[in-house]
Amino acid sequence: MSELFSASDMVSGFRELLQAIDGRPVAVVGHARPDGDCIGSQVALARVLRSQGYDARCINADPVPRRLRFAALDESFSNVDGMGDFDGVAIYVDCADHDRPGFRLRKRFPEVLGNIDHHVSNSHYAVHNCVSSSAAATCEILGALFLDEDLPIDAQTAQALYAGIVTDTGQFRFASTTRATFQISAELMARGANPVDAGFQLYEREPLGKMQLLQRFLASFEMHADNRICLGTLVNGVFAQTGTSHEDTEGLVDYARAIDGVEIGGLIEERSDGVKASLRSNDPIFRVDQLAAKFGGGGHACAAGLSLPGTTADEFRRELVTALEQRLAEVDATRGN
Repeated sequence: MSELFSASDMVSGFRELLQAIDGRPVAVVGHARPDGDCIGSQVALARVLRSQGYDARCINADPVPRRLRFAALDESFSNVDGMGDFDGVAIYVDCADHDRPGFRLRKRFPEVLGNIDHHVSNSHYAVHNCVSSSAAATCEILGALFLDEDLPIDAQTAQALYAGIVTDTGQFRFASTTRATFQISAELMARGANPVDAGFQLYEREPLGKMQLLQRFLASFEMHADNRICLGTLVNGVFAQTGTSHEDTEGLVDYARAIDGVEIGGLIEERSDGVKASLRSNDPIFRVDQLAAKFGGGGHACAAGLSLPGTTADEFRRELVTALEQRLAEVDATRGN
């Protein structure tokens, strides 16, 4: 079948990956603190592999977030402790590097057979790498490959893929969204994906505690660089105070970026052992993945994250502001400002 949605080398690479499984069980591994693209990719790939006779299971260090359970439906997820005497191979999805699933999974799988991902910072750490940084989501890559290879996509698989695409594109608003994104999404709808249900499950079932968490985040905003940078902080203990968890931070950073005139927004999450941060920009020219890499993180040109142990939120904020202001100056110089 001719490639309608995937580059020919991507299709050939995917075929080689499937052949390399060679009848062994497959662990479809996602990253820690999974998002929609991670869960959607795991569910879809596991289901399609099983439809082709492979023994596939989803493995993740953390459970499926509440708002993404509709995409997982009856798919079973387990962690390292629940793998038993598993003797097979690992395919990582939506993981930019070998460390993203966490230390225990890296130790469990020192060699990764397959790596399917769309992060620009991907380090091509597997034996077989199906990586396209031009894709809006890993679910877009998988959807394209399944369509081009005429692999079965049932309604649950279609919904899982659609959930990953809609979340990683910010409901088709981010710069990564292309004509192919819409074409693949339309094909998924034809196979049973339900945008109305996905929208309701993802964006209209927020607990009261998350609204209180958002309130705290908005109240913490600090503006820098003539209001071109907006940073907000969630202080240690705020989750207990609001009855929320780390998964409830999903989407909060976008409020910092949404302010008129802000070019880079950030969320700093204070922890007892360090900080976690998310960065967003409206223009890939700012390469926030490279900014995150300065602190051991990574991600996309417009969306990146990092975790930094052994520091405080105040110390990190000062270092981050310095790095962000330097990046603005570099971009201004290229623009002739």
